[in-house]
Amino acid sequence: MANFVLNAQARAENEQGKGASRRLRHAALIPAIIYGGSAEPVTITLELREIVKALENNAFFEEVIEIKIGDKTESVKIQALQRHPAKNTPMHADFVRA
Repeated sequence: MANFVLNAQARAENEQGKGASRRLRHAALIPAIIYGGSAEPVTITLELREIVKALENNAFFEEVIEIKIGDKTESVKIQALQRHPAKNTPMHADFVRA
């Protein structure tokens, strides 16, 4: 079992793009995507406080992470993390299926 478990919500098609991502960040949410494997990519939203707490541990970048999307669980590893240039807060995360 993974040491890191994040709760996420799936994003609808109309909640994607620059403006929608800005609104999410303003509401303390982080846009993210899960891709890889044989399944289709899934766009999700993570809570800022959950991801900041997980980033405090360096093992977050090395271990398998479980992301719960409703009743479904995805096992992933972090592929990329984009941070704000001045504030250093996460702005977007890419996860690849493990």
